[in-house]
Amino acid sequence: MKPRPGVPYPLGATYDGAGVNFALFSENATGVELCLFGNADGNDEAARFQLAEQTDQAWHIYLPGIGPGQRYGYRVHGPYEPANGSRFNPAKLLIDPYARAIDREFTLDDRLFSYQVDNRDADPTRDDRDNSTLMPKSVVVESKFSWGSDRRLNIPWQETVIYELHVKGLTARHPFVPQNLRGTYAGLASPWVIEYFRSLSVTAVELMPVHQAVVDRHPREPGLANYWGYNSIAYFAPDVRYSSAGRLGEQVREFKAMVKAFHRAGIEVILDVVYNHTAEGNHLGPTLSMRGIDNANYYRLKPDDRRYYLDYTGCGNTLNMVSPRALQLVMDSLRYWVLEMHVDGFRFDLAAALARELHDVDRLGAFFDIIHQDPVLCQVKLIAEPWDLGEGGYQVGNFPPLWSEWNGKYRDTVRDYWRGNDQTLAEFAYRLTGSSDLYRAGGRSPTASINFVTSHDGFTLTDLVSYNEKHNEANGEQNRDGESNNRSWNCGHEGPTDDPAIIELRARQKRNFLATLMLSQGVPMICAGDEIGRTQSGNNNAYCQDNEISWLNWDNADQQLLGFSRRLVLFRKRHPVFRRRKWFQERQLHGSGIRDISWFKPDGGEMSEEDWKIGFAKSLGVYLNGTNFTTPDAMGEPIADASFYIVFNAHHNPLGFILPAAEWGQRWTPVLDTYQTPSWRGGKTYRAGEAMRVEGRSLLLLRRLE
Repeated sequence: MKPRPGVPYPLGATYDGAGVNFALFSENATGVELCLFGNADGNDEAARFQLAEQTDQAWHIYLPGIGPGQRYGYRVHGPYEPANGSRFNPAKLLIDPYARAIDREFTLDDRLFSYQVDNRDADPTRDDRDNSTLMPKSVVVESKFSWGSDRRLNIPWQETVIYELHVKGLTARHPFVPQNLRGTYAGLASPWVIEYFRSLSVTAVELMPVHQAVVDRHPREPGLANYWGYNSIAYFAPDVRYSSAGRLGEQVREFKAMVKAFHRAGIEVILDVVYNHTAEGNHLGPTLSMRGIDNANYYRLKPDDRRYYLDYTGCGNTLNMVSPRALQLVMDSLRYWVLEMHVDGFRFDLAAALARELHDVDRLGAFFDIIHQDPVLCQVKLIAEPWDLGEGGYQVGNFPPLWSEWNGKYRDTVRDYWRGNDQTLAEFAYRLTGSSDLYRAGGRSPTASINFVTSHDGFTLTDLVSYNEKHNEANGEQNRDGESNNRSWNCGHEGPTDDPAIIELRARQKRNFLATLMLSQGVPMICAGDEIGRTQSGNNNAYCQDNEISWLNWDNADQQLLGFSRRLVLFRKRHPVFRRRKWFQERQLHGSGIRDISWFKPDGGEMSEEDWKIGFAKSLGVYLNGTNFTTPDAMGEPIADASFYIVFNAHHNPLGFILPAAEWGQRWTPVLDTYQTPSWRGGKTYRAGEAMRVEGRSLLLLRRLE
């Protein structure tokens, strides 16, 4: 094998059919060595090459005669001066930040740290023990794949229903998924699972992190580990944990096959991505990749003591979005997942951290500027988790156009309303209609709001109505971890109960939450398992529970709730009045003369400005006019739908509601009543001005007949 100089771009390992070009960025290194590994376990170093070529701070070499399946890693030379931000240590083999695949999981060991761990509290002393037999290896990958006619689906935002899931957790206990495929990309793409999503009418799956992560073990509880995966180390590599095949790099092909299967079923794939920090942690963390390649370029360091990291994430470090090369890494990774892996969008974990250029969050930061100008990325779905853990990090409503956001205020308000809190009615109206108070002034539409009541982080829907307090004892932290203010209500008893009245009330509350979610303007997101009554036994921080606590229990599915959910999502799909592209009216939400939406008191009169200020009010009626849309459909044709009247009663007692005057509709028929089981109704009619009994803590939906 005679090496050639190679080229500095693209970064990573690129196979061209005859050999592989290797390119690695490091501004501050004094030398870079490429190590190739052979034999069955990949632990024997077969060859080592000095990268003599450096162009524009990228070190590069071309090796003819090698190809897909080749394991490799880097040793990077330079000063070991932590106080100055330099942590080079050539004794430590490093993962390529651009690696398309990693050959195995990480097992943390003292030799993966660049310093002597028994001296961690003093001035760090470099650890010169070789770690190559312990270190996972990067793998050269063949990019060819038979995509056929596959392409991004580009489902309009207003037609989108998101289902958030964990790749392993969804199928680990699925009775119809073959045992060898459970918990894998292939298992998720199995016909039984895809047909389930189709029956639920969801249009997109949002996968919790699938970038290669470090599954660090719990320091005090054997058997517990970082199950969720928010601990990325390789932003181009699908996590090998979810691969059903043993061949090197096979997880890439398996992931592509999964995406292709979802697209064939009309379902988009959105990735939850963690570009705010990496698994290398704080100054006491391991040296696995970027820390040993160019620590000062890839991470935000404290200006007054560069041994330490700025931490806006709570995970020890923050990726340096001020550095052009760190920005390039993120952008190259995003484009790779769109162009090579065919994903349809991204949800950015702790996205406020990506907007911090100096200290404050900057909504016009370089990261957003680049996204907006990129011809590929500006066309996909972009979702922000609009907060981080730094000062001023709660940025709901402050992201720029093109972005949708997890609407934490929607979650909090809807929870407060249905548990009967005072002073929630006016804000509840804003959340129901797309949160115009948050998004309209910035030129965004109702679909900027990703509406959710639950997510992976917190109580499941069943636990939300079953527990007042978190119960995280199984996490081994004496119940100190996890959010304490859950805005939950146990309906009169903490945890499981045999009381039929409480069981019925909890079931009704779940229907109330799901119905509110699907009848709200914006983009609804369902947390996996909520539709079948999944419980985590009160654990609201199950990040470390890779077991039955987190996995969906398909054998114990609540079939009645599943049937309700299926019909509810399908109902939304069939009625565009609940998924508008534009805001209601150009006038204020509250006031007289509103024709496409109006708000009513239980006595049938329209809400006045004073009525919205009554703190104890917990009930209202909402008229939605489906016959006079101000915006056409995607083909420019007028939109025609029925008109609906929704009655919300979060009071604990039943109330009499009088239907509005005949100008709003002369005859009405109930469609949905969350108090009833089954909840879907029909047949009975009411006339304008007629009184109806609406049960306590229930939602009643009526359709206008004439």
